Amino acid sequence: MSTPVRRDVIRVDLSAGRVSRERIPADWRRDFLGGKGLGARYLYDELDAGADPLGPDNRLALLLGPLSGYLPGESRFAAVTKSPLTGAFLDSYSGGSFADALAGALPDAMGLVIQGTADDPVVLTVRDGEASLSPAGDLWGADTAAVDDALDGAVACVGPAGEREVAYATIASDGGDHHAGRGGAGAVMGAKRLKAVAVHGTPPEPTGELADLQARYTDAYRDDDTGRWQAAGETVESVDFANEVGVLSTRGWQGGTFDDAADIGVEAVREASTGRENESDAVPGGFRVDTDEGEAVPRGGTLMSLGAGLGIDDFDDVARLGATCDRLGMDVISAGNAVAWAMRATDADALDTDLDFGDADAAERLLAEIAARSTALGDTLADGVEAARDRSGANAVPTVKSMELPAYDPRGAAGMALAYATSDRGGCHRRARPVEREAFARDEWSTADRVATVVGAQNVRSTLWSLVVDDFAGETMWQDLGAEWLQAVDIDHDRDSLATLGERVWTLVRLFNAREGFDRDDDSLPEVFEEPMPDGPAAGRTVDREAFEAMLDAYYDARGWSPDGLPTAVTVERLGLHSVIDDETPLGAAPAVTDESGARERDRRHDHGR
Repeated sequence: MSTPVRRDVIRVDLSAGRVSRERIPADWRRDFLGGKGLGARYLYDELDAGADPLGPDNRLALLLGPLSGYLPGESRFAAVTKSPLTGAFLDSYSGGSFADALAGALPDAMGLVIQGTADDPVVLTVRDGEASLSPAGDLWGADTAAVDDALDGAVACVGPAGEREVAYATIASDGGDHHAGRGGAGAVMGAKRLKAVAVHGTPPEPTGELADLQARYTDAYRDDDTGRWQAAGETVESVDFANEVGVLSTRGWQGGTFDDAADIGVEAVREASTGRENESDAVPGGFRVDTDEGEAVPRGGTLMSLGAGLGIDDFDDVARLGATCDRLGMDVISAGNAVAWAMRATDADALDTDLDFGDADAAERLLAEIAARSTALGDTLADGVEAARDRSGANAVPTVKSMELPAYDPRGAAGMALAYATSDRGGCHRRARPVEREAFARDEWSTADRVATVVGAQNVRSTLWSLVVDDFAGETMWQDLGAEWLQAVDIDHDRDSLATLGERVWTLVRLFNAREGFDRDDDSLPEVFEEPMPDGPAAGRTVDREAFEAMLDAYYDARGWSPDGLPTAVTVERLGLHSVIDDETPLGAAPAVTDESGARERDRRHDHGR
C-alpha cells in the first residue's frame, strides 16, 4: 500500500465557526516541506506586520511533516504562531500520543491552520480526515489532566494559564506529560477560546521500504551516543552535566554550580522513578515519578529551572513544582525564571514578599498566582520577566528577545552566547547547543568554530523540524538530512537541496521577524553576562562585549546578512525567497564582511581579545 501524500491543510475559522479543507501550494510543499518551514510560509503570507499575537488575526498552526508517523523515535507535531511573549515567530514541538493520532487521523493532510476567535470556548474534534467544533462547556477552567481525562481520543489542550493568556502558557498533551512549551502557544490557543483539540486516529504503520528504513534507523539510534544517553538518563542528566562544567544557572543566575545538584539529578530521578514513558528500549522517554498531584514526568528543564534555579534541593519538591506547571499549562523554564526573578527582587528589597530561595511552598503559591493572574505580582509575572523588570526596575534575571533563558550560562561557553542571541524565537538552547562540546575545550575554540557550529545546527534543525523529526532520534538523520526517507516516498530532495531548504527556512523566519521590527539590537545579551562567573569551573569568565560583537559580525557574514542583521537581496535571491517577500520587509544593503582579509582581521581581533 502506498504512503498517502500530505497535500492539504484543515482550515479552522473560529470566528465563523467554519472548518474547511484546502490544498497546500505545491511549491510550498517542495520548498518548505511541513512543520517549521510550512508554518513559517503560512505565517509570513497571512499575517500583517504588527498583528496582535492574542488577536483573531494571528494563526495557530498544528503541523506534521510529510513522513509523520513513519520516522524513527517519537512522533511529534509543531505548534507555529506569533509569540505573545516575544512578538516574534514561534515554533514549539511536542511528542506523545497526540502527534501519533494526528498523523493517523489526517493521512493526506499536513495539519491544522486555526484563525479567528470563538464567541464561547470550544473543542475541536478531528477524525477520519475531517474536523468539527463543539462547546467546551465545563472544561473551561479545568487543568490539563482533567481535560485529558474528560475527552476521548488523544488530546492537546490549554490549562488555566492558557485561558488567562499567560505569555508562556503551553499546549499540553497526555495530561501534561508533553508540552509545546516555549513562547506562549498556549496563550494564543486560550485567546482563541479553543480549549482542546481531541484527535481520533491510529498511527500509520510503515510498510515496504519505509518499514526497512524505520527498523534500520531505530537500530542505529540504539547504538548512537545520543541514543545511549537518552536510554540511560534522558534529559534529566542535563543538570548533572551543566553542574559538572560550571554552566548551571543557580539561585536566579547568581552562580554556575549547585552544591546539591546530585540530590535533584539523574540518580535522584532514577531512584524515585516508577518506570519510563515508553516500552521501547531505543526511545524509552522520560522517567515517571509520583507526586502529591499524581504522576509526573520531569524533564531536564524542570530540574534546572525549578530546582537549581530556585535553590531547591529536594527532588520531591522539584517534581511537585514541575507537576504544578504541567497541570496549569505553563512552560517550566519561563515559570522558574519568573519565580527566581521575584525571589531576587525580594532579596534586593525591590519587592515586599516572603519569597526565599529554597522555599518550595512559596514557589508553588506564586506559580498558582501567575496562572490565575490572581495577585498583582502574579499578574505582572504572567507577562514575563521582561515585563516585570520594565514595571519595577528590578533587573537580575536575563532574557533574549523577551524570552527567559534555559539554565545554561553562556559565560561558561561563548558559543551559547551566540546561540541565544541569534535564536529566531528568543533565548533558546534547542536551535543550537555548542555548550555540549565547547565546555570541554573552551580555550581551543575560535570565532570560526563557534559560528560554524551555531549556523550549522540552526540550518540542520530547521530542515529536520520541517520534517518534524524527534529531536534525539533524528540525530541519526544529520548525515543526509532525511533525503533517503523522502526519496522512499518519491519526494525529490537530496542532501544539498535539503541543506539549502534549512537555510531558506531560517532566513524566511528572520525576514518575518525583521518585518516585525527585529534587527541587530535584538541579537544582544543582557549586561549580567559581562559580570564574572562567581564560582565553579567557569569562575571569572564573562561574555566579553567586544568579542561578542565580533562574533556576531562573523555570524552575519556567514549567513550573507548585513551588519544590522538583515538578509541581503543577494541572499534572498540565492535561497529562492525573492518571490516570497513583500515590500514591508526590510533587506540588508551589504554583508557584514565582504572579503577574506576582513574576515581574518575580525578573527584575529577576537582571538586576541580572548
